[in-house]
Amino acid sequence: MTDIWPDHLFLVGCGNMAGQMLARWLACGIDPARVIVLRPSGKAVADGVRVITDYPTALPAGTTVLLGMKPYQLADVAASLAPLCGADMRIFSILAGTPLADLRAALPAAGEIVRAMPNLPVGIGEGVTALYADAAVPPASRQVVEVFIAPLGLAEWIADEGQFNEVTALSGCGPAFLFRFIDAFARAGEALGLPADQAARMALATVRGSASMAALASESPAVLADRVASPGGMTRQGLNVLDADDRLLKLLTDTLAAARDRGEEMARGE
Repeated sequence: MTDIWPDHLFLVGCGNMAGQMLARWLACGIDPARVIVLRPSGKAVADGVRVITDYPTALPAGTTVLLGMKPYQLADVAASLAPLCGADMRIFSILAGTPLADLRAALPAAGEIVRAMPNLPVGIGEGVTALYADAAVPPASRQVVEVFIAPLGLAEWIADEGQFNEVTALSGCGPAFLFRFIDAFARAGEALGLPADQAARMALATVRGSASMAALASESPAVLADRVASPGGMTRQGLNVLDADDRLLKLLTDTLAAARDRGEEMARGE
């Protein structure tokens, strides 16, 4: 793979999401020697990756910084990180509910700041990362960002930061909702009398195959569903249950709205 990596990558925190991103980048060829992870626990991350427990006295010019800690820790982190930032540094923030204005206020000397909201499948290169930046990040830099994010899966720029919580509810939170669906799908098969382990295997394989088919198809998932359903057949009868009064649509809309609203509460510090 062509060298698409920043010369230096500094992670502040390496929890579940940041850890998935780093694992994928490492698997795709970033040199571990370029990576430093700040982790108060000092717990190792990966072979060759340096882990430190306190902030360095300086960061190399052109360092890319990934903010991967908890959002409520921003003020404490900024107190130590801000003096290390320069105009030649790019900041990636995966802090949910933390708007760009707050990031700029906390890190005023930083150059380009990009809000990013990945989801867990980034760890296997099949994730979605929503991106937002202001005019301080020019088109050329956005292309660099896209290339850096590409190993993680789909990258989508968001034009309106006000919609970031909606996007996060859909793709950021989405894997958890789909995991819950797969579990419920399997348990429904069990409720009909199938052995639990068999129902679980079949449900997962059905979801995986259907998602792959939808990704390759030229038609929308709605059209694909109707093509599977023969008039008067078993599939159509089941779809009638899901479609009655838009019950599935309403359930999922309520689910995403609840996640979105929590993001807005977090942005207000609640």
